[in-house]
Amino acid sequence: MTNIKDLARMAGVSVTTVSRVLNHHPYVKEEKRQAVLEAIRVSNYHKNINAVHLSKGKTQLMGVVIPVSDHPYFAQLLKGIAKQALEHNYKLVLFQTDFKESREMEALEMLKLKQIDSLIICSRACDLSMIENHLPFGTIVLGENMNGKKISSTSVNHYKIFTDALEYLYQKGHKRIGYCIGRRWSTNSQNRERAYRDFLEKYNLPDIPEYIMDQCLYFEHGEKVIRQIKKMDVPPTALLVTSDQVAAGIVICCQREQIAIPNELAIIGFDNEPIAKMMDITTIEVPLEEMGKNLFLQAINEEISHKELSVRFIERGTV
Repeated sequence: MTNIKDLARMAGVSVTTVSRVLNHHPYVKEEKRQAVLEAIRVSNYHKNINAVHLSKGKTQLMGVVIPVSDHPYFAQLLKGIAKQALEHNYKLVLFQTDFKESREMEALEMLKLKQIDSLIICSRACDLSMIENHLPFGTIVLGENMNGKKISSTSVNHYKIFTDALEYLYQKGHKRIGYCIGRRWSTNSQNRERAYRDFLEKYNLPDIPEYIMDQCLYFEHGEKVIRQIKKMDVPPTALLVTSDQVAAGIVICCQREQIAIPNELAIIGFDNEPIAKMMDITTIEVPLEEMGKNLFLQAINEEISHKELSVRFIERGTV
């Protein structure tokens, strides 16, 4: 493979002159520039991009860990990240993990090997200690609350969001309230469950395990939720649903099963996706695109920071 020393010999110029031509330096005599360009053409020379990255100490590549790419929540996060990447001349390396720890480890290993400059983890399966072990190799940013930790993060307060939504439903007369989540054991979901337990204790309400339904991510999972509810002797009268997609699926199934919304079952969704507006679903707007933007900006900044974004409650026709 031709290198810049070979080009210098072929063109009859110094290695410095070749380097200046390759990097579009303006102060090179035209005849020398043309000699170098002819040597490049004849030898079919291409830059060794790995060597360039090594010399600069940066790849301009940023890793982004998401569990799935076809869910609106992560699509909106990625949209915010991608807009900033374009503006800052970064390329993204996407790791779709399906919540598998081994796939997150691949991303952490690439950071360790300097194949990417930094890493955004939108939702993690790895133990936090494993992520902390990789902090010496580059910036890592998480989409969950890391206050008190030496890891930058952008998040919303899931405990407060859940508490406020539960209080709203209680004031509407609901005492049998359940909720649907995508993955029960994530950090964010644990904060939601803590809010739920505290709410039950505050009002001395019964703890009914069947009222917590997980693995609810997509539109079609709404049917699963309604099937579970119909089997209950004492079903909930209201549901918090952490995805507008699932909430929309529940609404469609309720119409088919002649379950009156909100009289028999009240529903609050999350994220304020277009489908929630179209179907008049009460929801909580989470600024996902802004969250993605901030995650990116934190990933290119070595200073540790924590940002909590505000959400907006949107009252519609399902409560």
